[in-house]
Amino acid sequence: MNNLNYDPTNAGSGLTGSGQSNWQAAEQGFVTRVFNWMFMGLMATAVVSFIVASNEMILRAVYSNMWIMIALGIGLFALVINISANITKMSPQAAALNFFIYSALNGVLLSSIFIVYTSSSIFSTFCVAAATFGVMALYGSTTKKDLTGIGSLCFMALIGLIIAQVVNMFLHNEGFASILNYAGVLIFVGLTAYDVQKIKQMGQSNNYHPNMAISGALALY
Repeated sequence: MNNLNYDPTNAGSGLTGSGQSNWQAAEQGFVTRVFNWMFMGLMATAVVSFIVASNEMILRAVYSNMWIMIALGIGLFALVINISANITKMSPQAAALNFFIYSALNGVLLSSIFIVYTSSSIFSTFCVAAATFGVMALYGSTTKKDLTGIGSLCFMALIGLIIAQVVNMFLHNEGFASILNYAGVLIFVGLTAYDVQKIKQMGQSNNYHPNMAISGALALY
């Protein structure tokens, strides 16, 4: 099966009885592995973020030097490119290591939220984000509509959003920053639905590479 040309409207057509059950079991098993990897990645991010935020020496080392922040950002970008381009060439151990390094670097960069915001604010924001993700993940996994067009549009919008955020780092325009925040929410809502649908389609084939579950988790992350 060619996953790139897969038609979600024909999912499971022609399969009956045990054949359909095996197809659904393969799909559910793959999606479960993707979400397990994502959960472990988020846990790694949370633990590292809390540790960094609790250590004043590390905080000063990271946030008092702009070049360290730039290096961390470049490191994240490089890891995403490396994992995406070489995921099928890596051993399972190497793929997992790269994914957890990526998650840990995110934890370092996100550690500042424990200083800037209160615990209740962080918790409420997490709940809203988790609920939004859950709703869009459910939509992406159940809709019969092909979301490829939406995914491509959101990806291009994401590139524009990143460029705009970099520009605003020099402009320091709070109004523009608020607009970018709202735009980011809409973009990632669309990307979540698209990625979950793509992951579901991937799981409907029994010949996917074992490391593709990590690739799917990275896409959702």
